[in-house]
Amino acid sequence: MIKKKLLLLLCVPVLAFGVAACGGDDDESSSSGDTTAVEETTGTTDSTKASMDIVETAQATPDLSTLVDAVVAADLVETLQMDGPYTVFAPTNDAFAALPPAELERLLKPANKDELASILTYHVVEGDVKAADLSDGQMVDTVNGGQLEVKIKGDKVMINDATVAQADIATSNGTVHVIDAVLLPQ
Repeated sequence: MIKKKLLLLLCVPVLAFGVAACGGDDDESSSSGDTTAVEETTGTTDSTKASMDIVETAQATPDLSTLVDAVVAADLVETLQMDGPYTVFAPTNDAFAALPPAELERLLKPANKDELASILTYHVVEGDVKAADLSDGQMVDTVNGGQLEVKIKGDKVMINDATVAQADIATSNGTVHVIDAVLLPQ
């Protein structure tokens, strides 16, 4: 169950990037100025966002390739292909690169699959949580049983010590918020 939820956590960010990219240049109602950058990264269009599952979307998003590798290594692909809704706080490749190189390499080994799954599911919340639903000081329960702390200062939203780089990326089974750090359970 944890592996499935972890996979969902990892794939949702990818899907989120794909969905955000689907906004297109003619979608001026987008709430994020990063939509064009996501669009360029994923190469997806509005017509493909509804048909792509979380895993497919993640695979189509180059900036989430490390997350995809981790989801596969943790055997969470099927979980991320399940219905939600889920909210995923998706770390970018740069977020994974900030981990000590030996640590990431260690986590991706088959012997550490359960530990990796626990870390990944710590990034997933059941339900469809939009940025507007979050409040400063709020504690959010994760799929792995831990909690995340929400910090809001002006227009800056943080989840634990990670900054939300792109919020409210709609997916077919929830919402993805792209973050700039990997969240580690206590």
